[in-house]
Amino acid sequence: MYPRRMGRPEQISFRAGDLMLAGELLLPDAAPPEGRRGRYPWAILLPSWLPRDRDGAFDSGSHPTWFGSGPDAPIRPGLLRRLAAALVDHGVASIRYDPRGCGASDGAWPESELFARIDDARDALGAMRGRRELDLARTGILGHGEGATIALSVAIADPAVSALTLVGTTARSFRDVLRRSVAARLARRPNRAHQLVVALDRWSEDLIERTDRHEATFALQLRSGEEVILNLANWRQAFQTPSFALATMLHRSVTCVHGDLDRWSHPDESRLLVEALRRGDNQPTLRLVEGAGHDLAELGDDGIAEIAEDLARRLEARSLPPVLLALQDVD
Repeated sequence: MYPRRMGRPEQISFRAGDLMLAGELLLPDAAPPEGRRGRYPWAILLPSWLPRDRDGAFDSGSHPTWFGSGPDAPIRPGLLRRLAAALVDHGVASIRYDPRGCGASDGAWPESELFARIDDARDALGAMRGRRELDLARTGILGHGEGATIALSVAIADPAVSALTLVGTTARSFRDVLRRSVAARLARRPNRAHQLVVALDRWSEDLIERTDRHEATFALQLRSGEEVILNLANWRQAFQTPSFALATMLHRSVTCVHGDLDRWSHPDESRLLVEALRRGDNQPTLRLVEGAGHDLAELGDDGIAEIAEDLARRLEARSLPPVLLALQDVD
């Protein structure tokens, strides 16, 4: 069963560059804790690779021909929706939003770039810092897959971020991670219904080669005959932004969670990232989830609640820079 407290959802939108991105603010239905001026601790939840919606599921709504249907449809509810529901049960508000070109957000997913999505996460944090319900000194980020890389990139330069939870993260270059994940999916007879995933697995080496040659685009051929024109700047940025390097610049509370059957990012990636964080004088924790894949769909509600409780416990108040302190003091 899901937590009894499902929270108070509010549809939101915010500007990210020239685009408008849409999402949801989920507030607890319980009163805020005492001593923090009636404000809730909160977290931003960031989805994994490929086009996904605000809930963390593959975005079959905006891309109906790229994914399966019926029994082979994307797993719902998505991981981020489950975690948002669990967070409100621990008195933590959260925001989730549709990435560029997904769900109700503007833009086109094949054209988007990693660096733009990092800026989008910063814009989302900035937009929510005007909300009187939220405690700016207790802000967390939960990133899943690619969202973990984005979480690290944002937190390094944002002193107000208290804690991070990284699910199915990577440590090495995405070039290496992609090759390993393709091999893992092919070795275990993957679900062949998701056309986009099948095409990426088939053409991954061509994509890597053209990216390394600094070509501008790559026409990914789906088995339906459809072409998806990928912006290779996105892939080049992912190849050149390993989380391992980002971790050396971070000094924050971090928990890494990884399914031991993850076919997108091997659990060794979290182990390597934890080692890098420790060398940077952090004290990260690592939790391996037995029998779970990348989306932790096999993890029951109690396990999801434990991840949410861990993040809620680590959302300790931080000293705010003057600009955020002034914003927090506005009644």
